[in-house]
Amino acid sequence: MEDDNQVRFVIVTGMSGGGKTQACRYLEDLGFFCVDNLPPVFIPKFAELCAHSAGHISKVVLVVDTRSREFFDTFQHVLEDMDRDGVKYEMLFMDASDAAIIRRYKETRRRHPMAPAARISDGVKRERERLAPIREKATYIIDTSNLKKAELKNKIIRLFGNPDGVTLNINIVSFGFKFGMPMDADIVLDVRFLPNPFYVDSLKHKSGTVPEVADYIARSPVTQEFEAKLDDLITFLIPQYIKEGKSQLVIAVGCTGGMHRSVFIAKHLFDMLGARGYQATLEHRDLMKNDVQEHVRESD
Repeated sequence: MEDDNQVRFVIVTGMSGGGKTQACRYLEDLGFFCVDNLPPVFIPKFAELCAHSAGHISKVVLVVDTRSREFFDTFQHVLEDMDRDGVKYEMLFMDASDAAIIRRYKETRRRHPMAPAARISDGVKRERERLAPIREKATYIIDTSNLKKAELKNKIIRLFGNPDGVTLNINIVSFGFKFGMPMDADIVLDVRFLPNPFYVDSLKHKSGTVPEVADYIARSPVTQEFEAKLDDLITFLIPQYIKEGKSQLVIAVGCTGGMHRSVFIAKHLFDMLGARGYQATLEHRDLMKNDVQEHVRESD
């Protein structure tokens, strides 16, 4: 187990067209601070700065490729110096077959950096030969020739993901339909069919966080049946989303004003997911846009 105060420093390099950019995006989703195309000569100083920032930045990715001048010789010497000085780093080498790289360049109509005025195959051959010594120093090698994006993401997660295995950020948002639906919602639940405390004078101005309001909604057989079916649905869906490679899930729960029923069900989902070991955030977007006279602050 690594020291919690030590920065995890990852260098991503490899063949042009091998998937470095996509890998960097997935690493960013895992909380890495990513820097793209830093000249190799600056790597040791950058690593030193990262080490001094431990506690503020804990995970760093540096993408280095052949766009940098004097890339090959300088990069190899820098890595040798870092090894000699005991600088800790991991290197992810992104690779693909010649045929896959050529196909990707043809599809994007880009020139290969190693052969801007020649055939793509010439550039691929030249780059592969010169990258061979660097590839030998790689901690991890991923061949993306036949990988789908979701498969690549899963590989990145397995190599660099959180130790607790959490790969999906779940955000639960209550809202009022009269204020508009959240634009980023993946799942929208309309709970306007549940008993409405708005029509009970003693509950009208109390939010769904207040025990009397929660009890009023919860004791309805309709609410109880809905919660059971909802729990089954959400706990079924989350592993499927994780398997598919989804990194964020926004569950929006709506009632008329976003004050009573949606707040109650959103809190129910938050508690249910927490009890099953999932990490989630809870937001009551529109609650305070109503005439709220009693509200219980939640520690979420």
